[in-house]
Amino acid sequence: MTRWRHRDGSVVHIAYCTNVHPAEDLEGVLAQLERFADPLRQSLQSDRLGVGLWLAAPVARLLRREPDAVARLRDTLDRLGLEVVTFNGFPYRAFHAPVVKRAVYRPDWTRPERSEYTLDLAWLLARLLPDDVMEGSISTLPFGWRVGWTEQHAAAARAALATVALELERLGQVSGRRVRLAIEPEPGCAIETAEQAIAALHGLDPAWVGVCLDACHMAVQFEEPEVVKRSLQVAGVPVVKVQASAALRAALPGSTDLESFVEPRFLHQTRARAMTGVVGVDDLDEALAGGLPREREWRVHFHVPVHMDGGRTTQQDLRDLLACLLGGPQALTGHVELETYTWSVMPGVLRPADDAALVDGLTRELRWLAHELEHLGLREAA
Repeated sequence: MTRWRHRDGSVVHIAYCTNVHPAEDLEGVLAQLERFADPLRQSLQSDRLGVGLWLAAPVARLLRREPDAVARLRDTLDRLGLEVVTFNGFPYRAFHAPVVKRAVYRPDWTRPERSEYTLDLAWLLARLLPDDVMEGSISTLPFGWRVGWTEQHAAAARAALATVALELERLGQVSGRRVRLAIEPEPGCAIETAEQAIAALHGLDPAWVGVCLDACHMAVQFEEPEVVKRSLQVAGVPVVKVQASAALRAALPGSTDLESFVEPRFLHQTRARAMTGVVGVDDLDEALAGGLPREREWRVHFHVPVHMDGGRTTQQDLRDLLACLLGGPQALTGHVELETYTWSVMPGVLRPADDAALVDGLTRELRWLAHELEHLGLREAA
């Protein structure tokens, strides 16, 4: 379930992202692995399960300073049959606070704390990679939130990324492991689209910095996977990582119950396609209050389960992205991370009632993803 063999012979690693679980200290991280990741592995009847770890910044800093703590984490992963090849380095901390919204974009890439956090994660990942895996990835925010963002901010962010790239190269020389950084475009941010990512990353070393394509974010922005793939290939920007995710979709917003998806924790950027291009607002409640025309399809940045009915989601866009990157003669990415972090804020019957229900939901998502990979010709690796 964790490693898949592409027809070109390369291994594609699959993981589920642990940012679905709240944990702000090491004890919490270890507990969530026992409470959710291990039962999930058993539910999938797999000897091994990939986890895309999310660690709050204080946990990452603690682990870098205390070798015994790293040993505890590594031992727990090994004992539970879990492996880590990727980190989600987007949220800095408090990702499950009562209200997150725009706080998730702070600190941005102009702040030294962002670079320090990323390098803490890189140092740790180089030590957690399985013995037979030589490359890891870290996804990160697309510079920062767009409001108040200037070219001076962009220049400072690029300079910070260039410095981090140099540190990643040094880490690779010392550890023998390659850890790459992946900028993740997101609606409402300084980098919303692949084209903006290409421009922002111009001049940075593609050996160490590329993009993370989040299928939900791309669909909300009405980006076409094939167009994105071609643009990235022409620019020489690698797809370091893919977030397997789906957005909420309303073909007829006026006749769809979207109000039940309004909730206070996360930001749910909402977009529609108009004659002038893609238009949108920063949260779903703004759209419902009249911020978007109701006669056009809406797409909402609300990560919904990937196996959920595609009529209400952008599931087909996820399929198309996977086909673009993994359906051809060569695999164009080696890391795919299932990222549905919104289970706890789902409306009504969609919200898991207990731990077992959450594990069941994650199991269904991973089985759906496995089916899609099989359909594309990949085979589970031994």
